[in-house]
Amino acid sequence: MIEHGGVSVSWLGHATLRLEGEDTVVYVDPGRHGVLDGHDGGDGDVVCVTHGHHYDPAGIRTVAGSEATVVAFEGVNAHLIDRRVERFSELPYPVRTVDAEADIAVGGAILWTTAAYNDPEGPRVRENGEPYHPKGRGCGFRIALGGTVVYVPGDTDVLAGHERVSADVFCPPIGGAVTMDRHEAAELAAALDPEVVVPIHYDTFGAIEADADAFASELTERGIDVRVDG
Repeated sequence: MIEHGGVSVSWLGHATLRLEGEDTVVYVDPGRHGVLDGHDGGDGDVVCVTHGHHYDPAGIRTVAGSEATVVAFEGVNAHLIDRRVERFSELPYPVRTVDAEADIAVGGAILWTTAAYNDPEGPRVRENGEPYHPKGRGCGFRIALGGTVVYVPGDTDVLAGHERVSADVFCPPIGGAVTMDRHEAAELAAALDPEVVVPIHYDTFGAIEADADAFASELTERGIDVRVDG
C-alpha cells in the first residue's frame, strides 16, 4: 500500500486497484486472474470497470459494499465477452455507464474518463488485424478523492491527449503486448509529471512480463518518484 496526499493506493494484482480517501473507497477493475483470492473486501463505495476484459461480476461482489455504485464504460457488453458473465442489470448495485468524455460525481469521488484503445495501425493487433482493445470498447479513469487525483488510463496505447491529463498519482499499465510498454509508460509519465507513479498491469502472465525495477530506475533518473507496489 502506498500513501500519498491523504489517499492510499493499493495494487492488488493485474489491473485491480484499491483507492481509499478520507471517507470513500474506490476499486478499479476488481477481479480476474485470482487477484482477489483471500481478499476481505466488501468496503467499496465506488467500483469502476474500464472495459469488458476486466468485467468480473464475482470480483465486484467481493469488493463492493452494500451501498456501492458501479461505474462502467458504456461499451462493456456481456454478449461481446468471451466468457459467461452476468449482465449489469443482474448485479445488486446501481450501475452508471459512462463514455470516454464523462465528468461525474459518485459519492465522495469525482470521476473523469479518457479514451483507451490500441491503435489499429500499431503493433498491438491480432493476426486478423483487429486491435486487442478496439476504439469504443474501453476508457481510463481520473479519480479525485479529496484534493488528490489518481489517473488510471486503462488498457491502452499512449494516445494523443493523454499527455495533457493532470494527475497527482499516475498508475499506468507497463506490460506491453496489449497495452503501452514500460518505455512508453515512462515517456508518458515524464510528460504528465505526476508526484508519484505506481505501475500496474504486468507480470500476471508471460505475455505481459515487465521489469518494474527498470521502469522505476528510468523515471527516478528523470526525478520522478516511483513506488513499485505488491
